[in-house]
Amino acid sequence: MNAFRDTRVLTEAALAIALAFVLGLIKVFKMPYGGSISLEMVPLILLALRQGPWVGIVSGVVYSFLNLLSDPQVFHPVQVLFDYPLAFGVLGLAGFFRPTVRGAVIGATVAVLARLACHFVSGVVFFASYAPEGWNPYVYSGAYNAAYLVPSLAIALVVVVVLLRALEGAQPSPRQVRYRRSTVH
Repeated sequence: MNAFRDTRVLTEAALAIALAFVLGLIKVFKMPYGGSISLEMVPLILLALRQGPWVGIVSGVVYSFLNLLSDPQVFHPVQVLFDYPLAFGVLGLAGFFRPTVRGAVIGATVAVLARLACHFVSGVVFFASYAPEGWNPYVYSGAYNAAYLVPSLAIALVVVVVLLRALEGAQPSPRQVRYRRSTVH
């Protein structure tokens, strides 16, 4: 958590959270019981890739509370835990991967699949009653959540790779400097 003592890291995290919030308000498609296709994950994933998993996880959790305040879908306290802090906090898992194009693709995919798992559990436990008659709650939850997270992942992958390439020439983050030093022989 010492990363947050660096003013640049704190500023980058605050900007990523603010940008995620604004991008989350612009929805390409909104599902009837919550969830939408938007670019809100892009700044959080990019932040995690640049600053590491702990900065990404904390920033995702902070963003989740802003998201909860702006568009609450609250049915049960445990459901709130799975659909907000856990679901957005796991986006920080992207930070466990190297800040390269390949690492970004793998990291973003892992992070969004972890988010899908959080929403899947919430869907099975708390939203099974919304499943159409005859549908297995597991299949319903998987299909419902994949319907917006898979397109969001595809969009995020393209945007994160483009932005990461554009940022390669810019001022590197301390984490990128450490990575580059460790790969130079």
